[in-house]
Amino acid sequence: MALTKQDTVSIINKFGKSEKDTGATEVQIALLTERINQLTEHCKKFKKDKSGQRGLLVLVGQRRRMLKYMQRTNLEGYRSLIKELGIRK
Repeated sequence: MALTKQDTVSIINKFGKSEKDTGATEVQIALLTERINQLTEHCKKFKKDKSGQRGLLVLVGQRRRMLKYMQRTNLEGYRSLIKELGIRK
């Protein structure tokens, strides 16, 4: 259910400036999006998993706050990121 090391590294390489750039807002949002997608599939399969649903809502809230921050600070980067990740906003 968690992201594998290879998935994490590929996302960091794709969205970060370098392979050590794990703290960039774009990288964090991309990692959260991947985890949200995995948890969404899990919650569709196991409808009675209430703790999984709560975890999903927590992750969505974190991503929403980060997207709000990015929208304030880097509007062009925000627009390209949501287009690339396929996030409705």
